[in-house]
Amino acid sequence: YRLNVRTDGNGNIQWDAPIAEVVYPMDPSEEFSVSRYVEMADGCVQDILSRGKNVILVGGTGLYVDSLIAGREFAPFPSTGRREQLQKRLEAEGIDGIFAELASVDPEAAQNIHPANHKRVIRALEVYLETGTTISEHNRRSKLQKPKYEPLWIGLDFTERSELYRRINLRVGLMLEMGLIQEIKDLLASGIPEKATAMQAIGYKE
Repeated sequence: YRLNVRTDGNGNIQWDAPIAEVVYPMDPSEEFSVSRYVEMADGCVQDILSRGKNVILVGGTGLYVDSLIAGREFAPFPSTGRREQLQKRLEAEGIDGIFAELASVDPEAAQNIHPANHKRVIRALEVYLETGTTISEHNRRSKLQKPKYEPLWIGLDFTERSELYRRINLRVGLMLEMGLIQEIKDLLASGIPEKATAMQAIGYKE
């Protein structure tokens, strides 16, 4: 997402070479998901590989990166209005009835998803209602597939946790100085809902 303060989307990031294929492509008003990320990012990966280059994949949540590396397939995402119907039920009745319905058709998902995670509860029930297959079964089949790519994983670790916390605190302070609170106010004033996917980003939802 183009969230200027959190992602430094004002263009202040300095690249040593033109290596960035996809940077903040989504407007905050757009819905985004791991399936859409995999679709977009995989196209970039294939293009780079076709030119005989190595791919350096940087950033993103663990779920997004893992799904891309695995070549994971996702349950269909049809635009039938089913999700909107479930969302209206949630607003009118609360989560209890929807969660109970999910538990009746997919007890495994109900056991693994906390009722407070409304988005995942609705998604899990939506998959079953649209396809007749539970999201648990779909995920199980997907994980049996051989990974699409064989990466070299490079991770950073801090031997002194206090240094990590110091850097986190420094980053939070910088975000506030750069105008995080005002940006959030502007986003809400522009009509972006508080529950929008972009507004769930760390630092924004808090």
